[in-house]
Amino acid sequence: MESRELKEKAIKLGIKPKIGMKKEVLIRSIQTAEGNFPCFGTAKDYCDKMSCYWRGDCLSK
Repeated sequence: MESRELKEKAIKLGIKPKIGMKKEVLIRSIQTAEGNFPCFGTAKDYCDKMSCYWRGDCLSK
């Protein structure tokens, strides 16, 4: 997801992205707002959250 789309998604959820906010932090804020565990970027080679929207991007880090 591009930066602009990410910020738009955050705003729709009531999150105010801050200037310089890292992508990982913003995605974790979105995960929390959606009622999910804020784990983006913390998996080490494996993730059991098969239906997570962010899974592919997360594991490619």
